[in-house]
Amino acid sequence: MLVDDGRAASPPGDAIVWTPSAAVRRDCGLADYLEWLEVRTGRHFGSYRALWQWSVDELDEFWTSIDGFEGLGLVEGGHPALVQAVMPGAHWFPGASINYAEQIFRRALGPDEHALICVSEDSVNRVSWRELRRQVGSLAATLRSWGVTKGDRVVGYLPNTAEAIVAFLACASIGAIWSVCSPEFGTAAVLNRFGQLRPKVLIGATQYSYGGKPRNRVHELRHIASSLDTVEQVITVGGIGDGDLDRAVTDWTDTILGEEPIEFEEVDFDDPLWVLFSSGTTGLPKGIVHGHGGIVLEHLKTLRLHCDLRAADRFLFVGSTSWMVWNLMVSGLLIGATLVVVDGSPAHPDLDRIWRLVAEEQVAVLGLGAGLIKSYMAAEQQPGQTFDLSRLRTLTVTGSPLGPEGFFWVRDNVNTNTWLASCSGGTDICSAFVGGVPLLPVRAGRIQAPSLGVAVAAWNPDGNPVIGEPAELVVTKPMPSMPLYFWNDPDGKRYRDAYFRMFPGAWRHGDFIEFDTDLSSIIHGRSDSTLNRHGVRMGSAEIYSAVEQLPDVVEALVVGVELGTQYYVPLFVHLRAGVDPQLAKQSIEAAIRFALSPRHLPDEIVVMPGIPHNRIGKKLEVPVKRMLQGSELAQTVDPGSVDDIDLLRRYEQFARTRTNQPTQSANADR
Repeated sequence: MLVDDGRAASPPGDAIVWTPSAAVRRDCGLADYLEWLEVRTGRHFGSYRALWQWSVDELDEFWTSIDGFEGLGLVEGGHPALVQAVMPGAHWFPGASINYAEQIFRRALGPDEHALICVSEDSVNRVSWRELRRQVGSLAATLRSWGVTKGDRVVGYLPNTAEAIVAFLACASIGAIWSVCSPEFGTAAVLNRFGQLRPKVLIGATQYSYGGKPRNRVHELRHIASSLDTVEQVITVGGIGDGDLDRAVTDWTDTILGEEPIEFEEVDFDDPLWVLFSSGTTGLPKGIVHGHGGIVLEHLKTLRLHCDLRAADRFLFVGSTSWMVWNLMVSGLLIGATLVVVDGSPAHPDLDRIWRLVAEEQVAVLGLGAGLIKSYMAAEQQPGQTFDLSRLRTLTVTGSPLGPEGFFWVRDNVNTNTWLASCSGGTDICSAFVGGVPLLPVRAGRIQAPSLGVAVAAWNPDGNPVIGEPAELVVTKPMPSMPLYFWNDPDGKRYRDAYFRMFPGAWRHGDFIEFDTDLSSIIHGRSDSTLNRHGVRMGSAEIYSAVEQLPDVVEALVVGVELGTQYYVPLFVHLRAGVDPQLAKQSIEAAIRFALSPRHLPDEIVVMPGIPHNRIGKKLEVPVKRMLQGSELAQTVDPGSVDDIDLLRRYEQFARTRTNQPTQSANADR
């Protein structure tokens, strides 16, 4: 047990909004781990700082201890956990075999206990562990009968429902590689991702609902299937209706009727589990490949030690299948938790929907995007007075920075005993670099500490660590859930350029982070041009592709910036002469909806006389973003490097005069 928190004094004015109770200190997963560590190894730590420092100084010993604590059996015969602690190129648990799906069913609760409680906008589907095992076994047998083997790709065009989880676990059980897009994505965005993978099987929903409105996706599914020439089989969830897909089509129900037991494929620690995708800012989205072993280890550590998720807890994380929190949520099954799986709008039929579910299903751990917290604040909600939230032990918040006012709102309006565990990570590692520590107090507006095993720091442009000022978030030692590789990147160049070009040998993530002397931190947003709305990363290149093909548009520029409690995404457009601006804006919004998704809609479309570039023709996204954050033009760019400095001054003038109120498109129906 930690004797004290080992922290420097909090700076003046920083309010502590939560402290761990005696029960939390006794019963949390981190306390269990510390007790196990002392009994098994004799190690005792008097502060979290000392524990974290050991975990990054002795990576091999730390991850070996996680293996032992979780009973995974990865370290056998004296083999080290880590060979060559270099980036890129670290090799974890050589010779070890582990199957993600097998680990989930090893940790299942009683067969009649609920594994999934799936809540759509109009129904609830409760799935027992027995039924989950049966459906996964049946679908896995179906896939095998079609010739799907280890390393083949299976892709899903699916909302956040039981079908998505069953499909993923069936793929993992046979060693196939999984990838999924939410059906709100347009066909261009989906094909930019799935087309790279050359999948053998497509599993697609023919409809979904959002905000009480059914959305038919038959046309989109047909287009996706016909455009993926490697797809041999299509499974439809919800029926296909009239017509065909020019592929062998099977209804979902027919694939899960069997009683075949699951036969888990033996896979190596670093065999691919899934492919997640980057935002597509600089071109095609990058296919980020994670392995079975790294994800099992990292997610067990994150969920048990940093979120205090416990066996038999009810776990709800609000997000779509296209956000990495979906993957983290599914890993709650590794803990033996029951997943409360929510599909549709969190604001339908009203903004109380999530809080009502938390109360009705007795949710213990809730995950929300910071943007949703901000919408509750704007509506002046007081859910703790309306609902019984006494079972809510942990509220983890991610996706974008949450200021001090958000922490106060949770304390005053949700439950004073609920631990607000703010965290920040990325799709790239499918986890968090910095996050919650249940044995430490929470300071308003700050993330508590670096995660165990994560050698994270803030580096200035010279590559020196800094405290008390925003700087680049870097990780100086490997993590087991770092990407194995990027898809279609045989020589690793795209991988190295993505993370290691700025600081060779150190992972530069692209966030601005500020550490305090007590290890707590603040994320100041993205340091590159990736858009990040409610935790969903969106690429400017995809938006440009959708908009700049319109006949009325000469060129466009999009940025995303934190302004107070809002994440503001303006789209600047240069229109052809004589074009009606209002009609052009309507066509632009329609194009984005069709090609990408409603989530990609900008908050405001601003007509400008041109788009600024540097001397080699690159759009000046970062200078425009920084001016919107309040910087003067002279502080953001060298005038001699700009093709038209007078044009850039128009953007500076706009940044000075705009209001902080989002336009109608920010709240457009999805």
